[in-house]
Amino acid sequence: MSVHSSVIDLIGNTPMVDVSQLSPNPAVRILGKLEGQNPFGSVKDRVAKSLIFEAEKDGTLTPGKRIIEPSSGNTGIALAAIARLKGYPITIVMPENVSIERRQLLEVFGAEIITTPGGEGSNGAVRHAQMLADEHPEWAFLYQYANNANPQAHYDTTGPEIWRDVPDITHFVAGLGTSGTLMGVGTFLKEQNPDIKLLAVEPPVGEKVEGLRNLDEGYIPPVYDKWGGPELLDGKRIVRPRESIEWTRRLSEEASVFAGISAGAALAGAAKVAERIESGVIVFVVCDGGWKYLSTGAWTDPIDDVVERAEKIIYF
Repeated sequence: MSVHSSVIDLIGNTPMVDVSQLSPNPAVRILGKLEGQNPFGSVKDRVAKSLIFEAEKDGTLTPGKRIIEPSSGNTGIALAAIARLKGYPITIVMPENVSIERRQLLEVFGAEIITTPGGEGSNGAVRHAQMLADEHPEWAFLYQYANNANPQAHYDTTGPEIWRDVPDITHFVAGLGTSGTLMGVGTFLKEQNPDIKLLAVEPPVGEKVEGLRNLDEGYIPPVYDKWGGPELLDGKRIVRPRESIEWTRRLSEEASVFAGISAGAALAGAAKVAERIESGVIVFVVCDGGWKYLSTGAWTDPIDDVVERAEKIIYF
């Protein structure tokens, strides 16, 4: 085994695991890509690396320049970790009702934290970060929602890895958050085989599934339109908060994969796809590990209590 010059070099080339025992259709295999194996714990490690490296290339980011980014998910942690390694100060803007693990990990990597009202959700954090960026043009606002480096990271790495490991893939299922994973992976896979179906998982309007968004609620990530999302997607599957928690539990109980709640949502979506097709091979993204969700009681508390808390706390 080779020695890597930096932990950043460990990002990517994550393993694939067969969890077909969870498929409702014996003729459909379901495979999960374990993005929690990235060094900072999530699929967003790829995006953070791409955002910073591309900003350095185009001159947006220069030595000592402060990075500002809104994040209520994994991107902030990965950005903070890489920024610390590279010597950039960083400010993360996030809703005040994030989980304790979220704040602690940002503090571990030395990020300055600015909170926004919890009722405004991630959109409120985005608006505040944009305002601060306008007030401080000397800062680097990387803005993952509109930055081409987000889907490009998945086009360059995640997509080719999936194609290499699962050349017989028929369907790709992922959550709809910033849309970077869906757009980048989906574009690459359809270039290899136009018959591969690309399906998004989203919550119903007005309901919260951590890490996901419904595009009908008023905010469409700019990269979704830039990469031709309406034409690229073959469909969507609606997953409710209770389903995401139920499938997160099933993933650990029946496959011993300890994953975050958005992974349960993606698996629930994959199962719904499996029910509607005769045969195939579905790949879904296990966005992160479950370690950062332990305070939620998602695996141990009564499920009604967990669902109720999910309406009040951003669980990561």
